[in-house]
Amino acid sequence: MIRQTREDGTDIFETEIDGETIQWDNGLTYARHLQTAQLLSAQVPVSDKPDEMLFIIMHQTMELWIKLVLHEGRLVLDAIRGDRLAAAGKGLDRISTIQRHMIQSWEVLATLTPHDFLTFRGFLRRASGFQSQQYRELEYLLGNKRGDMMIVHKDDAEATARLRAAFEAPSLYDELLRLLARRGFDIPADRLNRDWTRPYEASDAVEDAWLKIYTDVDAYWDLYTLAEKITALEYYFQEWRFKHMKTVARVIGHKPGTGGSSGVNYLVKALDLSFFPELWSMRTRMAAPREGGDYGPGAGAEA
Repeated sequence: MIRQTREDGTDIFETEIDGETIQWDNGLTYARHLQTAQLLSAQVPVSDKPDEMLFIIMHQTMELWIKLVLHEGRLVLDAIRGDRLAAAGKGLDRISTIQRHMIQSWEVLATLTPHDFLTFRGFLRRASGFQSQQYRELEYLLGNKRGDMMIVHKDDAEATARLRAAFEAPSLYDELLRLLARRGFDIPADRLNRDWTRPYEASDAVEDAWLKIYTDVDAYWDLYTLAEKITALEYYFQEWRFKHMKTVARVIGHKPGTGGSSGVNYLVKALDLSFFPELWSMRTRMAAPREGGDYGPGAGAEA
């Protein structure tokens, strides 16, 4: 039995199912909120091969997660600009959780055997992950400023505009260094005001600043914990890249990519890129203080 009432111009329905009172209305529904009709109709294979569906859904979900990482990343940037480090840390924690899920998701694609993939690979022609506009935008936000990468989007004015905006804006690391300068650290002026479209170059002075923070974590606890969350972001990003590379190697070996790249070899080169160089190089300079007693023979014996 369905009971019907009306509230604020909306028809409300209620019934009992398995001892639970279930309500819905003719306003905002689950399907309308999540746009499930559009979402579930967006898988359009170009072949009649059954394994292509896995390939499509895997990459579509990856694009959705990247969209969320971009959304959270922009909020983190705003929080750092506003010296709201707790909010920035919360956003970075969420990004790390998303990244761990993205890393694990390669396990699903790895169930695609070389034979499975070759049944539909020829239908893909030159379509390639290299053409992912969101991935490129994420790299720009993190600091990998390669303007030539935009050329593959030259026929998409909206995508090009979004990429251009990210390309010309300060990266996450640029904003982090500005934060350190506001906190009184001696950050070179040419690292604080520069051509944001140029790749960042490491600085001894910036490394010194991070070393000072990591040497006295109690004095700089908020900066230290934020830096560790930033480091985790790159750590998981590189793990995602590595898992991507190994999945590709497992599925196609060392064949060229559909977009013409060297495939696995191209993905291997990406593993050498670093977004936050001094946060990594500084660790080599850290030293543990000498502590403990004399551990030699006879130590502690009375003279």
